[in-house]
Amino acid sequence: MLLKMMLGEGVEGYIKSAATILYHIAVVTLSAGIALSLPFVASLLAQNFLEYWNRIQNEEVVIVSIEIAVALLLILSFNYAGRSFRDRKLSQMATDAGLVRFIPVRGPLTQRRIRKLKEKQGIARNVMVLGATGFGTFVDTSGDLHPVLEDCLEAKVLLMNPYSRAAQARASAIQHPHAPQESITEQVRQSIEFLKRLKQAHKNVKLKLYSDIPYIKLAILGDYIWMQHYHATLDVQAMPEYLLKHNQNNHGLYTVFYQYFMKQWENPDVPEYDLETDDLVYSGQNGNGACRQKFWLVAPAAAAQAPHRGRAVTDAKAHVFSP
Repeated sequence: MLLKMMLGEGVEGYIKSAATILYHIAVVTLSAGIALSLPFVASLLAQNFLEYWNRIQNEEVVIVSIEIAVALLLILSFNYAGRSFRDRKLSQMATDAGLVRFIPVRGPLTQRRIRKLKEKQGIARNVMVLGATGFGTFVDTSGDLHPVLEDCLEAKVLLMNPYSRAAQARASAIQHPHAPQESITEQVRQSIEFLKRLKQAHKNVKLKLYSDIPYIKLAILGDYIWMQHYHATLDVQAMPEYLLKHNQNNHGLYTVFYQYFMKQWENPDVPEYDLETDDLVYSGQNGNGACRQKFWLVAPAAAAQAPHRGRAVTDAKAHVFSP
């Protein structure tokens, strides 16, 4: 995958270089042609102008029509210049803030372009993901980050604890067709199984489970951040998506969301999920594992057959399961 990507980038770079050279040749040729034809064009326009003016100088209707046309042309020109100035100012503000793209609607074609762009930005790099269940993001084969996590150098994933009160509130708020709480639990379970497979393939993958209500969805891919916000009652896929790029300015939005992710990741109240032992590991003050709690997360059918595993500890530190 990485070799294929490098070959693709080499061919793409060659095509862009050739297109740039052809563009400069065309501009130089056009400029030379215009410069050589200026004397002939100027004499022709002057001759035709005097001839036409002698015909219409006494026609009042024609003169008034020309004045109106010139006035409209000036109005449109000034409006266009003012709008261009405002658009350029907004573009500069977006560049200073690090905003590269704004995607309000995700159609099939747009979805494919986003997926390819994320693959280019995230493959063979460090990836950080903050989301709710992670199923539609990287577990589903059509998810944007599915190939990225399979070929990244390191992955840090923050998902919502499916048995926290925040998850229950989220499940009751969004419009799931059938059994919202069980659906969220099953999606988190499949996300954990996917990360376990990556761990078994010797990928450097870490997972933490938070118990707060999700507000934003982040995918940090090297120098880029993809961001969506969670609506109170709508699915996140219906929300617009923003692409932020890291720059040297201290006021860029990339730094804000990167620090937000790191603050959540380093929060001692957010336990790490041990993908080998299925334990929740709570860090102590010195960063070492101070406490471990078993986390039972089974499929809904298995939970119905073994109800003693499906009891949430609501007053615990992170609402984990007890065996």
